[in-house]
Amino acid sequence: MKIAVASKNGMVTEHFGYCESFNIFEAENNQIVKSKSIPNPGHKPGFLPNFLNDMGVNVVIAGGMGGSAVSIFNDKGIEVITGAQGIAETAAKSYLQGTLKSTGSVCHEHQHHDECGN
Repeated sequence: MKIAVASKNGMVTEHFGYCESFNIFEAENNQIVKSKSIPNPGHKPGFLPNFLNDMGVNVVIAGGMGGSAVSIFNDKGIEVITGAQGIAETAAKSYLQGTLKSTGSVCHEHQHHDECGN
């Protein structure tokens, strides 16, 4: 399983599309066995969900996310967890333990991306 966490300096970011990087955690038997950070290649409508899908990501964790991205992820069978906060690795571990649940935080106005998750 691959989990992508939208991050900045190792912390979960408020808005998926505007993150600095994606921390990718590979898990086996509910344990993280490998991790890497990839820079965000850029925020373009519809691009990032396809980019992460092509990398084999199964779960995406972020503070907030636009409805279009959520829809594309859902169409590809990728689980979306929004409303996350704190350290990216801790969020991934909490997901694996079944304690991280999505709040359904969806951003509706991209011009206010700094306010997502509120």
